[in-house]
Amino acid sequence: ALLYLQELAEELMSACQPPAPAEGAPEPEPEHVQRKRRSRRRKEEDTDSDDPARDADFVPSQDVLRAEEEEEEEEEGSDTLFSEASEPELEAPRGHGGRTAATGRSKPQCRGLAPNGFHNSIMAPVEKSSSLTFSLREQKHSQWEFPDWIPVAHRWTCLSDSEAAPYLPAEEKSPLFSIHREGIKDDGALYRLNRFSSLQPHPERLDGSFFVGGPVWAMEWCPTPEGSAAPQYVAVSCHRSMEETHSASGLHSGPALLQLWGLGVLQTEQGSPDKARLAYAIAADYGCVWDMKFCPSGAWEPPTTARTHPQMSRLGLLAAAFSDGRVVVYSLPHPGALHHAKTTQGWHWCGAVTHGSPLAPQVQCIATLQVGSIQAGNASECGQCFSLSWMPSKPHHHLAAGFYDGTVAVWNLLTKSLLQCVHQPDASLKLYPFQCFLAHDHAVRSIEWCKADSNFLVTVGSDRKIKFWDLRRLYEPINSIKRFLSTEVAWLLPYNGITVAQDNCYASYGLCGIHYIDAGYLGFKAYFVAPRKGTVWSISGSDWLNTVAAGDITGELVAAVLPDLAVNPLNVKRSSDRRFPVYKADLLPCSPDGPEGTKQALPRTHHYSEMVARSYIRFQDTDLRSFQNFPSREPMCRMHMQELKAELSLDRLQLEALHKVRFSPNLDSQGWLVSGGQAGIVRAHCLAGLASSVGHQLLPECRARFSLLYGDTPSSPGP
Repeated sequence: ALLYLQELAEELMSACQPPAPAEGAPEPEPEHVQRKRRSRRRKEEDTDSDDPARDADFVPSQDVLRAEEEEEEEEEGSDTLFSEASEPELEAPRGHGGRTAATGRSKPQCRGLAPNGFHNSIMAPVEKSSSLTFSLREQKHSQWEFPDWIPVAHRWTCLSDSEAAPYLPAEEKSPLFSIHREGIKDDGALYRLNRFSSLQPHPERLDGSFFVGGPVWAMEWCPTPEGSAAPQYVAVSCHRSMEETHSASGLHSGPALLQLWGLGVLQTEQGSPDKARLAYAIAADYGCVWDMKFCPSGAWEPPTTARTHPQMSRLGLLAAAFSDGRVVVYSLPHPGALHHAKTTQGWHWCGAVTHGSPLAPQVQCIATLQVGSIQAGNASECGQCFSLSWMPSKPHHHLAAGFYDGTVAVWNLLTKSLLQCVHQPDASLKLYPFQCFLAHDHAVRSIEWCKADSNFLVTVGSDRKIKFWDLRRLYEPINSIKRFLSTEVAWLLPYNGITVAQDNCYASYGLCGIHYIDAGYLGFKAYFVAPRKGTVWSISGSDWLNTVAAGDITGELVAAVLPDLAVNPLNVKRSSDRRFPVYKADLLPCSPDGPEGTKQALPRTHHYSEMVARSYIRFQDTDLRSFQNFPSREPMCRMHMQELKAELSLDRLQLEALHKVRFSPNLDSQGWLVSGGQAGIVRAHCLAGLASSVGHQLLPECRARFSLLYGDTPSSPGP
């Protein structure tokens, strides 16, 4: 003990009065090195010593303990400084350590419930996605594009009733249906809508319904600038007959009708007081429409924009994929501008149907996109066009399409090349692709562009493969995944992967439904978003809400809030709490006098006339204003029961099936969702409970900015 105290005193004295180094003498060792050496020597002496006097018990005083603790702290600090100075930690450069960081990063702890009733861990990615979407759109979107593609009044030829008849859907009345809303007593009312008519929106739940006349297979929202508070429009296309079928292998031409429906001014928690109306429709002779896409930004202008006659204010640019193998681009005017132009010219407004046929001397289409080249432009080589995708980043000059034989073609809409652009006598353009490659061994069912980087594309084919492509290196895909038969994909903005809707024909038991599949960079395994018993025909994602919605053959529209998929979703617990039903459509038997008659079985027939005479559709809507106590509420219990014991009746017409689902891409109507299917009834719902605080903060800022750019713009007057 005395020896220990003596060494301690020497160390303290040497620290207080360091000796001055002599000239020419070697530089003394650092103090922390000397301390280490003395400590090591002392330990060796204590270990090797056999002196029994040193084996006696020793209880140091408090001063000695305090001095020893200070010494240890100094040694630890000096060791840390020495290690940092000698071996600095390597820091991964930005953009190259994403895989390690993403796989090793843990999720932030979120406790408690959000005001809407969901857990905070569910709503945290929604807040993050809203802010990220806004910042990316500031970079990728544009205020004005395609300045030469302005709608002109003399290209629109009004049809008489007899001329418009071949283009109209055959059914003049909708099937019988009822709407049961959660929390509201069912009055048992039955509705039957006339063709192109609608129901008044519900004052509390805000949902609306309208009848388009036939099975819906193509539908899309018209984009509007953030903060515009403009009326919302939805383009819809349906088959002319309820029993109409088409062979996928051959080309089909014939009359078709593209309908533009106005839903009024929609907000996150407030609907339109007016019911939906058919603004106008475009008649075409290119066969049925399989897909439609609007230009993502830069195509909308205020309806009050001053245009010299014959130009009209532009609502948007719409590309439609037809069954005769061509893609047609239309420049759509605001309904009020079109009505004003026709009345000033003395044209008779006939049922809001406008003709855009190539057989007429003046046509509405801006451009016709075909495969091949100016020397071999045969559309029959690739077959029907089933899917479209417009480049999401400005200047939006590329459009991609997938065809029956597995070909993917990419057009440059602004090209001046004489080999790719041919001016037609009717002042329209015929464009040929600048890139064309065989992506699949069979039909391309869906195609989507990456919203964060337009160099990347994903395609889904009937060969059961999902392929990710880099358009700069098309000799092989980035990743090729063979899974179930996929029907449609949605690529949300924040993530490096896609959500996939699947057919149940190749799915293993219990695995049919909606999956999130990583593109391959992060190496995550597939995440099971929601199980479904039947084929999922359509899926749509909202970048603002970090949510996907899907409609299936059983008539159920289900939505799911995705987790933060930048982190490995392997540890996501209770994914069933993240999904919820928007509504469920059931086909029920009824007597000729109504559903209150004697119980009958559904007819086992594929004929619409027999089915509609003996059955009606019951829509069961969920109260989406709040998710309080949601796991125990009746819609959730019904959804979980359907996931386990749903029955598929494929020996009859699936009148309740949903074919198309679309989320609104606009900030002003970010919570709105439209869906339609076999019955021809399109429904609009507001997911008010998912509104985030970030969205509420962004709206006033965007509206103030929009007012500075455009001034006060009143709503477009209807015809």
